[in-house]
Amino acid sequence: MTPYLVDSNVIIDVITEDSKFLGWSAQAMAESAQAGVLFINPIVFAEVSTGFNRREDVTEALDALDIEYADLPWDAAFIAGKAFTWYRRDGGIRRSPLPDFYIGAHALVSGMTLLTPDGTRYRSYFPKLKIVSP
Repeated sequence: MTPYLVDSNVIIDVITEDSKFLGWSAQAMAESAQAGVLFINPIVFAEVSTGFNRREDVTEALDALDIEYADLPWDAAFIAGKAFTWYRRDGGIRRSPLPDFYIGAHALVSGMTLLTPDGTRYRSYFPKLKIVSP
């Protein structure tokens, strides 16, 4: 079964049902769940949790989506830092923060496919990363 790391934007689209990517996000999650296992890491958990008042509510919402939890590998930290450095050297602005690079690096190092609406940016800095994107 294929492991998928789900970007926070995809989960937020599905939970809030308020996005131009809702249709794509819901379908991509459903298809990916049939083909493998959906994972998040602590960074994605943190980003999703901003819409909730209690940790239990976040966990309940994620459990309803059949999401598993994955630890962040240390090797991903180094790769994320390098990718962020290249991004900044290429003139990147801070609208694309380091956590996004950590998400991409985590998927790459762990051999996961990244489920994200922002495939273009991830492909730029992680060309070997498998991505599902609109």
